[in-house]
Amino acid sequence: MPNYQGVWNLETQYQNAGAWPNQPPAGRAFWVGGAIANDNWQNVIQTTTFATLGNTTDWGDLTEPRGKTSGCSSATRGLCGGGRNGSGDRNTIDYYSLSSSGNAIDFGNLINTNQSPTALANSTRGVWGGGETGTPQNVIQYVTIASTGNAADFGDLTVTRQKAGSAASPTRGLFNGGSDASNSATNVIDYITIASTGNAIDFGDLAVNMTFASGASNSTRALFTGASATINYVTIATTGNAIDFGDLITGQTPAVGAGSDIRALFLAGVTVQYVEIATTGNATDFGDALFTQQGSETFGSGSSSHGGLQ
Repeated sequence: MPNYQGVWNLETQYQNAGAWPNQPPAGRAFWVGGAIANDNWQNVIQTTTFATLGNTTDWGDLTEPRGKTSGCSSATRGLCGGGRNGSGDRNTIDYYSLSSSGNAIDFGNLINTNQSPTALANSTRGVWGGGETGTPQNVIQYVTIASTGNAADFGDLTVTRQKAGSAASPTRGLFNGGSDASNSATNVIDYITIASTGNAIDFGDLAVNMTFASGASNSTRALFTGASATINYVTIATTGNAIDFGDLITGQTPAVGAGSDIRALFLAGVTVQYVEIATTGNATDFGDALFTQQGSETFGSGSSSHGGLQ
């Protein structure tokens, strides 16, 4: 029997014995906005826990209904920025609590009106990249999540793009896919260092071109999907091309992702589905959303335990 010295907690004792059990996925996933058929724009914030299977529930409302928006979050606060509704493209940033249900509050504004941007975060900053203001954009902008105020310029993406996806570790943010200046699907993956400012750097390529792209991550691995059923993954700390992970249950509707330390959830249409990030394989049914997403009028998303916070 080894002579272990000092005072250990229960987890340390189990780890030294090689028997510490797997932990359940932590935290909550959130989806915000969207639209039902015939441009019936939605303001609902819906949520589910990563650890249990089941349908989403109502958390509160945005300050205004909108689709084609994008969200990010710290461990305590979720942000939703940009999008469009019946009044046109929006520059509004809302924030809402991830610890207690309730309606969103105005945070500030993006640099300009912007539909179909993509967003990522660590515990300090929320960052939006690309989008469309009449034409696809390459602008990266950021806010400090714990405060309120308007977004500031961060730098530029390597290519103009809208309908892109994103994911993050605590130090690095990735932007993937989307539609470029010619409105063609792209496979480009960029990365930034979240704590600094400056232009994005080429990371590698997706295995397939993806528009209506989305991402989810833990601190090590980022998963990307889009309008098709294909899921790709990369190791965030390195650079290089993405590798095939598996497939979503359905690829007819763009999927919107949210990640925890263990699971990635993707909401496509009305179906929430999940994969275990550390493995590879096809998605499994998780539950249903409160309504069926209208085509490309995508939700924003957030998570209280995504890769940028671990």
